[in-house]
Amino acid sequence: MEQPPFTAGVVAAITRHMNEDHAEDTVFIVRALGGRPDAATAAMTGMDADGADFTAEVDGRPVAVRIPWSRRLTERAEVRAEVVRMYDEARAALGLPARGA
Repeated sequence: MEQPPFTAGVVAAITRHMNEDHAEDTVFIVRALGGRPDAATAAMTGMDADGADFTAEVDGRPVAVRIPWSRRLTERAEVRAEVVRMYDEARAALGLPARGA
């Protein structure tokens, strides 16, 4: 059986970083790429080689959202690049200016 590329510690560190340092970015990603434009809040709850898991608050209730990566990830450094890609795509889809614009 193939071992997952990300340990529980790595997943915990990434989700903690996203929720503590990029909470607003996470909401944009869930609204635009997770099909939940009505999300009031969102938090990353996990991830694996194939995608990221979030819980969004919609109409006062938690809703699970899964967003696939653009490709299967095998290294921790790839996660950052993929999250930045998702954030940029989300901003564009929401009609928001690009980062730094």
